[in-house]
Amino acid sequence: MIESSILQCDEVTVEFDGFKAVQGMSLQLRKGELRFLIGPNGAGKTTMLDVICGKVRPTSGRVTFKESVDIAKKKEHQIAELGIGRKFQAPSIFPSMTVAENLEIAMRQRRSVFTVLFARMKAEDAARIEHQLEMIGLQDKAEWRAGGLSHGEKQWLEIGMMLLQEPEVLLLDEPVAGMTDKETDKTGELLIEISRQRSIVVVEHDMEFVRNFASKVTVMHEGKLLKEGTMEEVQRDDRVAEVYLGKRRDADVSRSTA
Repeated sequence: MIESSILQCDEVTVEFDGFKAVQGMSLQLRKGELRFLIGPNGAGKTTMLDVICGKVRPTSGRVTFKESVDIAKKKEHQIAELGIGRKFQAPSIFPSMTVAENLEIAMRQRRSVFTVLFARMKAEDAARIEHQLEMIGLQDKAEWRAGGLSHGEKQWLEIGMMLLQEPEVLLLDEPVAGMTDKETDKTGELLIEISRQRSIVVVEHDMEFVRNFASKVTVMHEGKLLKEGTMEEVQRDDRVAEVYLGKRRDADVSRSTA
């Protein structure tokens, strides 16, 4: 495992009724890294997130968290408790509750329902929620009903709810889908800020968003690793061009893409 690696997937294969959704996929995530996972539809990107968070068990391969913990056979809640949080594309919030109440419930979700409803908020809890409101840019809407937020604001709220559970790794599936350009840019800035303290894997189809905010990109195709590197390196790769455009670059048509 590479130095300061927090998550490593080794030769992961996922098979569904004879179909291999993921084939021998390997991935290493460093501490404090913002990694984008891209590829055409059906490439196996979301399945990889499912494996890491425990929603799907790999047919073979190993997934190691923090250098020693093999999480490939652990259940979803066990993996979440270890410090890996997963956000799906559609925001999962409590629309009838206020923004601040959503954050409070997220912070206390490991406590009993009775405790959440009746315990008085401690000063440090209130400070944590205030800090989170500022980070996600919703401090002026703390008392709004969450259902009244814009789509982008709902996404930020859910990200804030996840952060209050203090995960070390965040898995995000198409977080900017359906957002305005302004919301998309703000989300990218938020992810960069979060990556100062946590590691993030983002599955994304918005290539402009990836170009603007990616430091390292992993490209998957047909369940396998196709290319990994900076966005510039990925864009120059003939195999990536062929996968996305259906053809190799004219200038390099004679070069082998094997």
